[in-house]
Amino acid sequence: MEEAIHSDGVEYFHLGGPPQDCEYFVERDENSITVEAVEEALYPVQEFIDQKILRFGCNKRELHQIRLAVEEIFINICSYAYENMVGCAKISCKISGEASTVSICFVDTGTPFNPLAMNTENADIHFLEKEGGFGIFLVRKTMDRVDYDYKDGRNVLVIEKRLSGGPLMA
Repeated sequence: MEEAIHSDGVEYFHLGGPPQDCEYFVERDENSITVEAVEEALYPVQEFIDQKILRFGCNKRELHQIRLAVEEIFINICSYAYENMVGCAKISCKISGEASTVSICFVDTGTPFNPLAMNTENADIHFLEKEGGFGIFLVRKTMDRVDYDYKDGRNVLVIEKRLSGGPLMA
């Protein structure tokens, strides 16, 4: 059961659904969601992104690629950004109609970390031999653009994917 509380131009939600209870809020313009950087928040993050994308339309492959990239990036924020503390992550999603492009921006105030600086050369061959790096390799391979910046005490990672549009196809 979802319960909304309206305050200061923001809708606060308490999601009592799978996998566990998680508090989050969606900005009034509905272009971003802020959640605690905990794995349980992946569900509302994915639902938020899905709702934005499915309004526009994309094929099943594009949706799976975007969901995989979102999961990889968000779980990395949960696992590494705040070490032994819980912080927040803000995820924004915008779709440009003219270019048929979805842009998803992840912002956290955790430890500065540029995942694009990781050496992912030959990651497809050596992923079983070393720990880490394969997720960002997949993100780079499936997204059309991936950018990172550390600005004003915030990690900012942006991914973009061109969409084919139209109905979700099998």
